[in-house]
Amino acid sequence: IVEVETNMERAWRVRAGIIRVCGMETYQCVVAASLSDEPDAGSSILSFVRYAMKRGPRARFDKAAPDVERFAEIVRSVKNERHYWVQFMRFSKTRDGVYVAVCNPKASVVPLLWVVLGPVQHAAVFDEVHHVAGVSHNGEWQLVRSPDFVVPPAAVDDAFYEQAWKTFYDSVAVDARYNPELRRSFMPKRLWKNILEMHEDLPGTELARA
Repeated sequence: IVEVETNMERAWRVRAGIIRVCGMETYQCVVAASLSDEPDAGSSILSFVRYAMKRGPRARFDKAAPDVERFAEIVRSVKNERHYWVQFMRFSKTRDGVYVAVCNPKASVVPLLWVVLGPVQHAAVFDEVHHVAGVSHNGEWQLVRSPDFVVPPAAVDDAFYEQAWKTFYDSVAVDARYNPELRRSFMPKRLWKNILEMHEDLPGTELARA
């Protein structure tokens, strides 16, 4: 293993080359793959980029090609993880008026969530697995490494909204159609610790027990 120091000049040159030859969508797939936790993500990206620079914009659709197949799997896995957190990210309001969400993704997907969240005035999304936080201040997002992040105390009225959400969750449930196995297929259990309505120690979550 050789540690290579990041050279931003070269990085921007590679970025420009991929976009010029293969298009922005292909470049976005490369970005997604770079956020993966898979140990072979780096080598898969390198193989794909070499192939794509010769093949052009259609390269990412050549999923039967050896240089594309594994890359496509990694991209799909990262995008699926992003999709989970678009659905299940829960924000709490702190006493300072900042909205904070904590997530535990299998890939470092916080940078991919900014587009969905948009220009929020004061918010933070903390990834407790990769120890990074996306922080929005005056509508601009920044990525911050934060190994010792502590969620600030909740606002006084936050408990009211939490209870309202849990009550709604419990009220719309249909007892006759309770299917914990199906729910776990759509909402993996590894996510539950950061999903408000799945906290068993809080009222209004009778159906959270699986």
